[in-house]
Amino acid sequence: MRAGLTTGTGIALAAPVLVPVFLGSRHAHPGLVKEFDPAPATDVLARLLPVTYSFATPAAFVSTAVLLLVAALPFRREIPGRRRWAWAGLCLAVAASLQWGPTHLVWHAFATPNGSPYRQTFVLSGVLVLAAWTGLAHGPPSRRALLGGVAVVAALSLGALPSPFLTPWALALTAAGLAATAGALLLTRRGRHGALAALLVVGTVVGQAAATTAYADRERLARLDDYPPWGDAQRRRAAALAEADGWPAHRTDPGLPRVAGNDPLLLGGQGAAYYSSHTPAVLTELMTALGGGWTSRGRNLLSLDNPVTDALFGVGARWRAGEVVRADPSAPPLPLVTVRPPGPGPAYGPSPFRNQELLLGARVYEAPRAGGACRVGTEVFLWAPDATGTAGLGRYETELLGGRPKRRAALTSLGVQERAGARPRIPRGGTAEVRCLDRDRLRAAVAALRGRAATGVEVRSDGLTATLPPGATGTAVVAAPRIAGWRCEGRPARAYGGLLAVGIRPGATAVRCAFHPPGLRAGLTAGAAGTLLLALSWRLGTGSRRRAGSRAGGRWEGPAGGPAGGPAEGEAQGPAGSRAEGRAEGRTGGRAESPAGSRAEGRT
Repeated sequence: MRAGLTTGTGIALAAPVLVPVFLGSRHAHPGLVKEFDPAPATDVLARLLPVTYSFATPAAFVSTAVLLLVAALPFRREIPGRRRWAWAGLCLAVAASLQWGPTHLVWHAFATPNGSPYRQTFVLSGVLVLAAWTGLAHGPPSRRALLGGVAVVAALSLGALPSPFLTPWALALTAAGLAATAGALLLTRRGRHGALAALLVVGTVVGQAAATTAYADRERLARLDDYPPWGDAQRRRAAALAEADGWPAHRTDPGLPRVAGNDPLLLGGQGAAYYSSHTPAVLTELMTALGGGWTSRGRNLLSLDNPVTDALFGVGARWRAGEVVRADPSAPPLPLVTVRPPGPGPAYGPSPFRNQELLLGARVYEAPRAGGACRVGTEVFLWAPDATGTAGLGRYETELLGGRPKRRAALTSLGVQERAGARPRIPRGGTAEVRCLDRDRLRAAVAALRGRAATGVEVRSDGLTATLPPGATGTAVVAAPRIAGWRCEGRPARAYGGLLAVGIRPGATAVRCAFHPPGLRAGLTAGAAGTLLLALSWRLGTGSRRRAGSRAGGRWEGPAGGPAGGPAEGEAQGPAGSRAEGRAEGRTGGRAESPAGSRAEGRT
């Protein structure tokens, strides 16, 4: 009951995070759905040892000291069998759950993460530490138990020999750690050389951890994607973006090249680049429909540098070619909230150019003329989502990185058509579509939308309020994706082409929307209940400890000869049931010492 109550209290206290994460997985872009493929047993055993690295296997290494204490636990007969085997069984059960498909999904809230499927491994490491401490709390293991533990660790190491991840250093450090930890435990059991024993254990833990970290850092750089280190260039870029920031009057996009997966969080601004295992499906679908690019099977969105989408999302400044480029003063960005005519929102099709026009409400692209060339003076845009290579027009070149299901190249500009008849160079690979943007048409379309836009927008940390123009009717559209959790005017928000929208009531002068992560209220309620339960259990535990202390060290009084069945005259019952005999000294208040050193007083 105590274990169940403690576990339930812990889950309740974590519920403000757990419940939104669980519900958030239901709204996340699924990425590439594939069957869970467990790692080979030899690789799993290898990752229990120091100086190993692999991205797609469970990194369960803590230290050889912990591994030895856990392995010795089943051989320690002085510990109750139920406790020994419960901890050993828990370690095995958690390790097995990492390798079974259904429990793998349970660990990850039923959403397989991108990359390594063993992100729950830290739980196994924690259980190993708890099991090791449970054994050590009963004192150092005997020589027999140590020999059994060493044999188990040696068997695990032998089982890991076929793994390609096992290194000579792993075996050497495991052997050294076994010898050092076993020696320290034997010294402690004999009660001698405590400082030397501590030095041996600390040296094992710190030395193995340092070696493993250094090895993993080197291997990670060689095997995974490389991003530029943070330095003066990134600091200058962040400072320039901060100077150009004008939110909520306009957005600032940190642009390309990217530094990491979440550049708006790292560098500043309000761009569309975003990465998470819980990237909302509606955000990925919206940006994909408008020509956006992504990696990580749709969960890592890239910045979309396009004049039409910049107008739709109110981007007034973006980083491009090493500097902040501001919007054309003759066509300032749209406000965050615009008013659209009554009726349903756009239904997207396969062409991102047409989808942009549907959301904008005007035709702004032209098809290339005969021969595949755009009209002189228009800006040439290419959409080739699966192409990888160099695309260009004249002297202008740009790199594409596509290839579904993992990557999708973004719609990109090839520059302004300066010479009649010049055709774009397109790398091979999948569908390719070229369109020619007429900037004059775009300015006219933006001006028409600005005439029906909100006259003021107040943005809060949990929502926004937009002041509408007089006589506004139709639908107020917010330039933000309609992710789960939005409510407008007290009702669940509508969607308009994937954007947040709310119908305008007759005579309304403003619209109000608020956002609460799904499950946050339920999680907070459970967290409050957990806090109350924790306080109650602490209060009850304090009272229980006080009563126990009162029985152990309090005053016992009774008539001469003691009560029936109680201690005889001059005797006091010790806390463990043993008796301490008091010596009458011809006065009241004679005292007797109990074996535990506590005093019991009786009358003579």
